[in-house]
Amino acid sequence: MSKYSKEDIFRIVEEEDVEFIRLQFTDIFGMLKNVAITKNMLGKALENRCMFDGSSIEGFVRSEESDMYLYPDLDTFEIFPWRPQQGKVARLMCDVHCPDQTPFEGDPRFVMKKVLKKASDMGFVFHAGPECEFFLFHMDEEGRPTTDTHEMAGYFDVAPIDQAENVRRDMILTLEEMGFMIEASHHEIAPGQHEIDFQYAEGMVTADNIMTFKMAVKAIAKRHGLHATFMPKPKAGVNGSGMHINMSLSDLTGKNIFEDKEDELGLSQTAYQFMAGILHHMKGMTILTNPLVNSYKRLVPGYDAPVYVAWSARSNRSSLIKIPCARGESTRIELRSPDSAVNPYLALAACLAAGLDGIEKKMTPPESVDCNGYSMSVEEMAAKGIEQLPETLGEAIEAFRKDEFMKEVLGEHIYTKYLEAKEAEWRVFRAQVTDWEVEEYLYKY
Repeated sequence: MSKYSKEDIFRIVEEEDVEFIRLQFTDIFGMLKNVAITKNMLGKALENRCMFDGSSIEGFVRSEESDMYLYPDLDTFEIFPWRPQQGKVARLMCDVHCPDQTPFEGDPRFVMKKVLKKASDMGFVFHAGPECEFFLFHMDEEGRPTTDTHEMAGYFDVAPIDQAENVRRDMILTLEEMGFMIEASHHEIAPGQHEIDFQYAEGMVTADNIMTFKMAVKAIAKRHGLHATFMPKPKAGVNGSGMHINMSLSDLTGKNIFEDKEDELGLSQTAYQFMAGILHHMKGMTILTNPLVNSYKRLVPGYDAPVYVAWSARSNRSSLIKIPCARGESTRIELRSPDSAVNPYLALAACLAAGLDGIEKKMTPPESVDCNGYSMSVEEMAAKGIEQLPETLGEAIEAFRKDEFMKEVLGEHIYTKYLEAKEAEWRVFRAQVTDWEVEEYLYKY
């Protein structure tokens, strides 16, 4: 059932003194875009008649086919609490359509909808919950972000050691005002690093919430004179920021079908097959869960991030997938490799599609790895058939290029544009000379 009707939105806009509405959408790299309209144009927007130039958005269309239309999702209407309280600003998340009214195949939300429809046709509803980590850094005198922080707090520390406790509180209150159900927040392992977890939800709602979360966190941080970054590894020598994704399937009545009380681990065959599908396709979709050159600086041993394609029946932090101890309606799997730089629509769509493929093909996961994977030798890993995640964006590109399944999930348009962009990013990075190289080699050679 829909949350809002058109009449509801018109009424709220009048009652709440909303003057501007931002029509938001996402490009294929997960960058939030928008077109701002006044309330006088709201009727036109709700009739799906607002256009924008798609050729100006990277990865969308060519200049000779630039006209695109925004179709607002009424249930995503929210007022920004951090904007002025007179002449308020609201937003609507939008789907992108072509001039002939067909959905644009380059729209990440369209990809997500396709995979969710497949799940529904199979009798499943997909649920996901992210654990979003980020850093708070100081700004310089000109208002540009730095990687400096005055605090030295660590995991679960409290004020006054955790100097950003009030900033997190402000973020949470803002998010709750926008309808989020915040489950937990805390200081993370590295100085300046934080985590806020929000409630599990249906797949599309979760993807929209991730985009809203990042926007709100950045806005509130700026009000406190800080810069919030979701860059995976902004500083060497400390842990990077991940975005662990908890996932489960329910049937159409809402019953969690990952649970089986008769199983030793409390998992159903469907859960095992879903997990096997993700493990099978993981290398090919790593470029979607870890999309930046910088993402692979986080995926190294010793910094609490997984590097091996394995799962653990226990809370083994070195495994790619772990099974949280909660059971019943909370039975789920946790994918630990993604970071917050993802495009959430593409990453969640890839996870769901891979899991569904595992169910369709009745895949069986390999043996659980319950020891510390970081301490295993190369020979032990080979004996267990454990593969390693791509170590660089270059390796992720090669795995993505070879994976026809990912091409099928994303569609020709996004697959091609995404691959081209990441190849270009990798070429540029490979040509850079870093400070480390200069310091290491200049005086020696």
